[in-house]
Amino acid sequence: MSDHNTSGPEPEYDLTTCDQEPIHIIGTVQDFGCLLAVSTDWIVTHFSANCPEILGCDGDMLGRPISEFLTPQALHDLRTRMQMLQIDDKPVRVFAYDLKGDGQLFDISVHTSERRFVFEFEPRGTSPQDVYDPALVQALIARVQRHDTLDALAHEAARGLRNLSGFDRVMVYKFEEDGSGHVIAEARKPDVEPFLGLRYPASDIPKQARELYKRSLLRIIPDVDAPVHPVRPERDPMGAPLDMSLAVTRAVSPIHLEYLGNMGVAASMSVSILRNGELWGLLACHHYAPHYISYEKRTSVELFAQLFNYELAQLEMQDELGDVERARGMHDRLLPQFSSGRGLVDVFKDLCREMSGAVAFDGAVIYSDGDYRHTGTVPTLAEMDALARFLNACPPGQIYTTDQLGAFYDGAGAIADRVAGLLAIPISRKPRDYLVLFRREVVKSVVWAGNPTKPVETNENGRRLTPRKSFQAWKEMARGQSQPWHPRELRIAEALRTTLIEAVLKQADETNAERKRAQDQQELLIAELNHRVRNILNLIRGLVSQGRETEGSVEKFGAVLDERIHALARAHDQLNQSEWDWSPLAGLIAAETDAFLAGKASRVRVTGSAVELSPDAFTCLALVVHELVTNSAKYGALSDSSGQVNISIDMLPNGAVSLTWRERDGPAVAPPKRKGFGTTIIEKSIPFELGGTAEVRYETTGLEADFTIPKAQARPAEGEVTVPRDSAQEVDHMPVKFHGNALVIEDNMIIALDVVDMLTHLGARSVETASRVSTARDILANGQVDFVLADLNLGSETSLPVVEECVASGVPVVLATGYADTDEITASVRASYKDLKILKKPYTIEQLSSVLSQVLGTDNTT
Repeated sequence: MSDHNTSGPEPEYDLTTCDQEPIHIIGTVQDFGCLLAVSTDWIVTHFSANCPEILGCDGDMLGRPISEFLTPQALHDLRTRMQMLQIDDKPVRVFAYDLKGDGQLFDISVHTSERRFVFEFEPRGTSPQDVYDPALVQALIARVQRHDTLDALAHEAARGLRNLSGFDRVMVYKFEEDGSGHVIAEARKPDVEPFLGLRYPASDIPKQARELYKRSLLRIIPDVDAPVHPVRPERDPMGAPLDMSLAVTRAVSPIHLEYLGNMGVAASMSVSILRNGELWGLLACHHYAPHYISYEKRTSVELFAQLFNYELAQLEMQDELGDVERARGMHDRLLPQFSSGRGLVDVFKDLCREMSGAVAFDGAVIYSDGDYRHTGTVPTLAEMDALARFLNACPPGQIYTTDQLGAFYDGAGAIADRVAGLLAIPISRKPRDYLVLFRREVVKSVVWAGNPTKPVETNENGRRLTPRKSFQAWKEMARGQSQPWHPRELRIAEALRTTLIEAVLKQADETNAERKRAQDQQELLIAELNHRVRNILNLIRGLVSQGRETEGSVEKFGAVLDERIHALARAHDQLNQSEWDWSPLAGLIAAETDAFLAGKASRVRVTGSAVELSPDAFTCLALVVHELVTNSAKYGALSDSSGQVNISIDMLPNGAVSLTWRERDGPAVAPPKRKGFGTTIIEKSIPFELGGTAEVRYETTGLEADFTIPKAQARPAEGEVTVPRDSAQEVDHMPVKFHGNALVIEDNMIIALDVVDMLTHLGARSVETASRVSTARDILANGQVDFVLADLNLGSETSLPVVEECVASGVPVVLATGYADTDEITASVRASYKDLKILKKPYTIEQLSSVLSQVLGTDNTT
């Protein structure tokens, strides 16, 4: 147990074991009163040695009924007053009561201690007594209420209490966050040494004593030299001493009395200042001669202290409300800054500007999601990484502050020239992100009330703390410390943490919403893709099934089926280019004529209106136009060198579209002896799928067909009707021969086998296949490969590493892909390999032969 400082708090425990848990108060009482404890059945269990003398009793009082010492009327009146103990745990008091009916008056205090009632009796003297005057207290508090700052409030409270109590010195003693004490206000006689501004170490009032001050709000020592009297018995039959925590008359430690004697103080009083149930500070009083405080005056002092507590709470509440308003304004100004996808890093400058008006700092860092932004005097990024690991060990979700970083962080020495204190605001939990405010070192002098190091003496009883004998101001230079972080700054920081968390959550919600929209869109696209794929598969199955009636060999059937599938593929390419939206009819016609007719495409003339088709109509017309073109090329006007086809596209008044097909100057045409699947597609598709009309006439001069496409499936387009032609897509139907070794990289076995057959048919000596990049590299490394056809997408990987290797080593390579030219991946490949040839899936043997001639030249092809 330590000695106490000049503010007068009292050590009450075993002084040789100051770090132990709280124990019962020393069993002695001061000379100005006596103490008597009784059990619940009113039998005396403890009494002070001076109790018989003060109450005028003879003999030992232990174990005797209290009725032997008090009159029946006194017992009745005391029982009545003690009824209040059932309502309030605080002591009840009786002023100037005649206990024995002999005219001797006593002031009486009663409280409970475990299962006992504790009575304290103080005889009243014959001198004039004080009068309890609440009006005087209210007048003094009214003067306190005039002030709106803590210093002014405390100064007026010290003046008021000194006038009320008559002490030579009254101090307002405030506990700082580190536990040390600070005299923030003082009222004294002119000839008394000032203590204003002095500091006292936290150990001057240990934890046990502070807990006692929270329970017993007023402690007095009328005369430090007065004798004390033991309580008998020292322990009850169960071995426990009487708990005298709430007893006003109990004596104090001899160490404290010696301490006060060294100061020249003859009497003292301490009154607790509580804030939210915690010990905020003390009203500490000193007198340099014995000074007794009557019950009436004590009651006035307690009332004054309670009202001062209320005024202090009001002042702090006003400060807190002001901080709330400032925080709300900061919140309202900052939160909109996080809109439009702006994150913490983006608003860092605005954040610092807002904070600087409420919290002083020398530097600031935002450390978020691996990003590091800073302003002012701060640690470097590497130093911040290490500091963040230290902060990660702090309790999550709480602001961490220190004005002496070196006392807690081992790495503080490396940044001591820039940082001494910090305030860290966590803005997420995983990963830990922070907004950190830094303060530099402030070298300052702390004035202590004497040397704060406690002296220790060793005697026959062991080591013993001793009171200071010098109380002159003792200065200490404080290094490695910043300005402390005040409670109002912490309130602002906590409000800012809430704002930042709200902003982070808002961003997370927006991100989740965007992710949800993307996920929903992806699921919709997948469902739509699944629908289309199934439709295509069913369509191909129908083409296979219905096309079995094709006259001729299996080879002829396969060729016809292959052409129809490629017609659908060309239509899908055009739809993909328009993002599966409305597409020009003229473009569909151009794609079919260019792909199938090669040099004869110019003999197809398209006139009329520019028209766009819906995706469904576009797919339907692709097969119809394909059948018309192939029939004309095989049997009609385009089968010789003189015929031509005229196609007219016109908008009808009702919004529908008329499409006419006229063949001229070709061989004579006769109706077919039997209708095949191709004829069925021409005549039935538009009426069945689109609700339009179709009429086909086999005139001798050439085939004529008239189609009507409903308004819902067609619409006018801007500009004039044009048929774009890409000469690069025209395919020479005379396949080249390839004389070399080939490697096919394809993860689909059926497609791989089909390509092997194509290359073998074109004359390849050998064709090897690989479904993975690693396998393809092994083949390239172990054998002579003259040509590589690589599918871009191999499932979990792409073939680009092999393509890059082939380009670097000079091996001819062609990339096959199902992606459109506008897709990001295809565009990236074209940008990286400008001369690389790309085959669009599905491709024919003619297309493969054509790209071979372009890539290999004449050395390996004929």
